Formats: sequence, structure tokens, C-alpha cells
Amino acid sequence: MERVAIIGVGVEGFRRAIRDLSYKEMVYRAAVKAYADAKVNPREEVDTFISCEEDFSMGTSITDEYAPDQLGGAQRPVHTITGDGIQGMAAAYMEIATGMFDIAVVEAQSRVSDMLTPNQIQHFALDPHYARQFDATYHSIAAMEKRIYQHSFNVSDEAIAEVGVKNYTNAVLNPLAAYGAKVTKKDILETEMISSPLRDGEVAEHADGAIVVVLASEKMVKEKDVNPVWIKGISYATNSPNLDTREWKTAKYAELCAAKAYKMAGITNPKDQIDIFEVDDTYAYKELQHLEALGVYAPGEASKALLNGELNRDGSTPVNVSGGVLGMGNAHDANGLQRIVELVVQLRGEAGRKQVSGATTGLALSWRGVPTTAGALAILSKE
Repeated sequence: MERVAIIGVGVEGFRRAIRDLSYKEMVYRAAVKAYADAKVNPREEVDTFISCEEDFSMGTSITDEYAPDQLGGAQRPVHTITGDGIQGMAAAYMEIATGMFDIAVVEAQSRVSDMLTPNQIQHFALDPHYARQFDATYHSIAAMEKRIYQHSFNVSDEAIAEVGVKNYTNAVLNPLAAYGAKVTKKDILETEMISSPLRDGEVAEHADGAIVVVLASEKMVKEKDVNPVWIKGISYATNSPNLDTREWKTAKYAELCAAKAYKMAGITNPKDQIDIFEVDDTYAYKELQHLEALGVYAPGEASKALLNGELNRDGSTPVNVSGGVLGMGNAHDANGLQRIVELVVQLRGEAGRKQVSGATTGLALSWRGVPTTAGALAILSKE
């Protein structure tokens, strides 16, 4: 099997709303940056293109028909995955690992500002018989999960608010983050109650942006003067999306992803072997739940580590130095690639003021959001 590396990344956005560019122009700009970083000519060297987006969250029907042009993939092999960007990376990884392809491009984007009623559109993803007719919303479902998580593992409201404090503050140093802010725990605990016990300050706001990532085989890495970051493990998994059969206390999909990716990467102790974590925190409590599902902390222990400062940028287990989804903005199917880009710049030593000293291995975990129990995970290494 071919070893696979990320050799280029490009980002356009992320902002609360992008009005000066069409979504095609947005992706085009990200692609130009990625190809320059990878030193790749898309029309001559890229073997396959993968677009990751969902029609209903883009406000456009059959979105894959609008993907090739701005990527340089017209009349070339292009396919769309209606899933997160890390799932798209997994597809690209497998294509290259077969030895049949040398260079693959993965694109994911968010353009929620084009939709007048994104929350109501999301409502259509809920089960029509057992959730939608009772006017459940994805925030109310997240609130139920938060309550069960807190009750099961004795996690305080103050600890969950501290996730927001950390991540909004981290985002201040990230030029790609839409919602960086210096806030206090009191600020978050005084925000509006959306659905008890879920507060507005614990929920990621929407953001527009696009990310393009270039992957290559080891053979191509050796031929090009690039700065590779190697994919050591990658996986994706799902648990039941139905409210009556799903696991509520823990993020089972993250456990399943971790088991497979750790085996690929030879990870037996993630806390000691991984230097930096970027995990989904679309809702603040999910950061803690995800860290525990990944085996970094035992159930209920992540909140204690947070309050002790372990999860800070200069702590023993840096988590969401980028600002996470809370700080960067909810980019939906591009959330996973947000996490990937942060790891790439960190492992290359290009993260500037938010650089984690000595980081050589990182883990990125994405979650597709309510009502799914679907996640994807990648372990990256500079070595």
C-alpha cells in the first residue's frame, strides 16, 4: 500500500457571511491557494477530485454538478460524498493507497448564509414520525444529550462554559476564525437559554468558507519540493440516528473511529502519543464527550482536565487551539477540514502565535451534527 500525505491546503473564509464572492469563486480561491502550496497543476497532475457537501445545507440541488469547474476538474474524474470533509479524505486516501492514483483533491464548503431559514431546513433531517411531528429541533435534541451526559458523569455547567471561554479566546489568534472573542465564564452562563440546559453561548454560529486539501502518494512527495504531513490513521463510523435506539451518554461513533484509526497508526495511549487534538465542539459539551470517547480521558474526567488547564494551548493536552467550531464558526461539512488545516499548519510549524511547541502528531475528529451519530477521524504526523 502507498503511504499518503497531505501536501497542500487552501482556505477562503471563514466569515459570518461572504457576500463579495459567489460560492464558486470562494472554492476557486481556496483551490488556487492549495495548488500553490502543493506545487501542483490541477489540469495535468491531479488524478481524482472529491467534493464533500449536502444539498440541503448548501441551498442548491444536485450540488455535485457545480463542483468541477472551480477545482480545475472539468471533464475529469469527480465524485461527491454527502458527508464531512474527513470522510472525503478517507476516500482519497483509499484511492491513492491502491497505487492507481498519485494525487487527489478534496473540497468542502459552507454557504449557509445563502439560506433564509437554515434551522427549518435542518428540521427535515429529523425522523418524520418520532421527532419532527413533535416539533423537536436539533438544538433541543442536543440539549437532551447534554443533560444526559452531565447527569451521567457529574459534569457542571461551569465546566462546559469553560470550553467556550477557552475556544473563543483561542480563536482570537486565528485569522481564519469568525468568532474569536475574549469572554468569561459568566458571559457564557448569562446567554439566552435556547433549550434547557443548552445556552446560546455554547452553540457554534454558522460561517461561510471553503477548504481544499491536496493528498499525494509517497512517490509524488519524493518528486516534489513540498512540506508533507503524513496520514497515519483514518476512519469513519456511525451509530444509530434514531432517537430511540442511539447511544446518548457517550459518542459511540468516536469510539468506533478511534479503535480503527489507532490500530492503523499504532496508537495505544492517545494522551501520551498524540501532541495536539482538534475535535468537534459544535456544542461546547461535545468537546468533553469526544475526548472521553477517544480514550484521552475516562468518562467525566475531561472536565477536570479542562479546569486544571491541561487542554489549553500551553497545557499537557492542547485541544482546539484553532478555536474549534465554536471559534471558527459552524461550517457543516467543512468542519472536519477546518480541523485538518489546523493540524497541518501546527505540524509544519507554521501556526504563528498559536503554535504548539514541539507538536509532531495530531488528531482531528469531526461530527456531522444532530440528528446524526456519524463521525470521522484522522491522525496526522510530521514524522
